[in-house]
Amino acid sequence: MPHTNLYTGSCTILQTPSRPPTLRSISDWQAAYASGALLADLLNPLRVRMQQAGLPVYLHVASEGELLAQTQALLQRAAKLGGAAAVQAALPLFGVPFVVKDNIDIAGVPTTAACPAFAHTAKANATVVQKLIDAGAVWLAKTNLDQFATGLVGTRSPYGAPASALAPGHISGGSSSGSAVAVAQGDVPFALGTDTAGSGRVPAAFNGIVGLKPTPGRVSNHGVLPACKTLDCVAVLAHHVADAAAVLAVIEGPDNADAFSHFIPGPATLPERLRLGVPAAMPPLSAAFETAFAAACSRAQAAGHTLVPVDFTPLFDVAQLLYSGPWVAERHAVVRTLLAQHPDSLDAVVRNVIEQATRHSATDAFEGQYRLRELSHTAQALWQSVDALFVPSAPMHPRFEDVADDPVGVNSQLGQCTNFVNRLGWCALAVPAGTTGEGLPFGVTLIAPANNDAALAQAGAAWLGETTPSQALPRPATQATLTLAVVGAHLSGLPLNGQLTERGAHLLEATTTAADYRLFALPGTTPPKPGLQQVAEGGANITVELWAMPMHQVGSFLALIPAPLGLGTLRLADGRQVHGFLCEAHALASAVDITTHGGWRNYLASIKPASGSLLSVVFQR
Repeated sequence: MPHTNLYTGSCTILQTPSRPPTLRSISDWQAAYASGALLADLLNPLRVRMQQAGLPVYLHVASEGELLAQTQALLQRAAKLGGAAAVQAALPLFGVPFVVKDNIDIAGVPTTAACPAFAHTAKANATVVQKLIDAGAVWLAKTNLDQFATGLVGTRSPYGAPASALAPGHISGGSSSGSAVAVAQGDVPFALGTDTAGSGRVPAAFNGIVGLKPTPGRVSNHGVLPACKTLDCVAVLAHHVADAAAVLAVIEGPDNADAFSHFIPGPATLPERLRLGVPAAMPPLSAAFETAFAAACSRAQAAGHTLVPVDFTPLFDVAQLLYSGPWVAERHAVVRTLLAQHPDSLDAVVRNVIEQATRHSATDAFEGQYRLRELSHTAQALWQSVDALFVPSAPMHPRFEDVADDPVGVNSQLGQCTNFVNRLGWCALAVPAGTTGEGLPFGVTLIAPANNDAALAQAGAAWLGETTPSQALPRPATQATLTLAVVGAHLSGLPLNGQLTERGAHLLEATTTAADYRLFALPGTTPPKPGLQQVAEGGANITVELWAMPMHQVGSFLALIPAPLGLGTLRLADGRQVHGFLCEAHALASAVDITTHGGWRNYLASIKPASGSLLSVVFQR
């Protein structure tokens, strides 16, 4: 393919080509262009290699003309920017190649959803594709999938079944099978998939890569063929969490073209030492995966995290609603005309799954909603005791013959720890966690509450030991927060902690005040509360928790704080100053001085049943 250099400014991106390095990350591609590599010299050989590889990974590879049109348009845009810094700022993904799952539209290219009878040429780019192009990225191919994104195995396609890039003979996982394999085998630094019930996380685990599944609504689904419109998420597959987060930063945001768009920036970080919720009763794992997950748990503990056994029963019950409940009707809504007119055009397993929708009534749909609301209420309470959930991304890694012998049963097992996440509106990040004794890739998934996408990426990068990339990468949007020090009934697990968590606040750390504070048990408060006072002498270090509260929620939270408590400035033992609750001096005249206990929790623990109830002790004065 001839290369047309349309750039005439001072930027060095398009000078004499150098020997291309191994380009597995966005930073690698940025560095290659900065060193003088040409678009055509890097992208066209890659396009040819994909074209030669073809099925079962690639369903459509950009033609020479399609690639030339993209690179010329990109060079024209770069030429108008006037320098390397300007190019980096306006086009952070300049020349970085990507591929997309073939249920995501690219203008002028067929969208098949792995069903030839459904194929049609897209008239416009999906919002996510357009945003990537606007950021300078270059699409190279559309990838295979479980037909209509219905499956977690990667074998339900007339175009063939990709194998795991790391374990030939074992499935790639689905439904984003081709996208995961394309990344894992080093063809592109990132790819787009979709994830309704685990379709980005499971193939990430089976290919030893990262699978980022955003909070539903954070990324537009306009131009994405729905599987379940109320649940679908565009997923990002990459080698590095930093790259997945950078892509999320580019594609996220509100979109009026998507009625389900619901973009809310969340916190930037989770606590450095996490409370990780693990299933109290683990679903059945293969022996190799059980050993691997135990090793991952030990690794987490060695890193300073705390494992908290959690009853996953309500989560597994939510998972059952997805396929055994009326939500399968959402899949039917997409293909009902094709199913009615050409039923044989669908994969037999996919057809059998979707046909289950005809067994449900409108009454079933409402009863399913009622049941989901009940389970969601129970599930949300988990976040009072944990910062994130920590689960194996899949229970085993099947061989192709395992799926052939039991296509529905194996698929169902793969979704045990993934199916419930979107239904509850949460975000998730699948990350590699080594290999099994058999050499199979093994991965774990971190799951967090809605809108914690950026914070979850930070935690995942820490898990993988990623360092800050040499080149600046975009970062997902985060909300402004106020750090609040709480000392009493708002502490984790105590009666008023829900006032924090329901406003999206998250625990940063437990620490202590400087040594010039005294703590008192206030009389006549329900629930019992302490009062904190700074003193000139006779003080001590008092245990507090620091919570990050979204700024837009601070006002409603402060409205709940009764006199004599009020917001002031606290000095911590390490010299930091934060906002926290202090007590008016007049209210302490009849209060019990409990400073010697060092904190409210210690005081509560010191009250023995024999001395009466906590209320009687606090109210006795």
